Amino acid sequence: MSCEHLTEAGAVEPRTPDECADCVAIGDTYWVHLRTCLSCGQVGCCDSSPNQHASKHFASTGHPVIRSAQPGEAWRWCFVDEEIG
Repeated sequence: MSCEHLTEAGAVEPRTPDECADCVAIGDTYWVHLRTCLSCGQVGCCDSSPNQHASKHFASTGHPVIRSAQPGEAWRWCFVDEEIG
């Protein structure tokens, strides 16, 4: 793994959310999967979801790494280097 962001993100365990709070706030109840920001813990919907809140969170904060919040998944993604770890 060559991405420093993935290395620096460590092994933070995300909580297991059951909703995208940003979607709920705008009255939307549909999302595909959830992602957790490893910098601040914000949970957002994935890029396959209509609102793509996890990517929007990166765009507004610069927090580079998310982790899948799906049960049984532990992969992480760095938006900066576009690398999975």
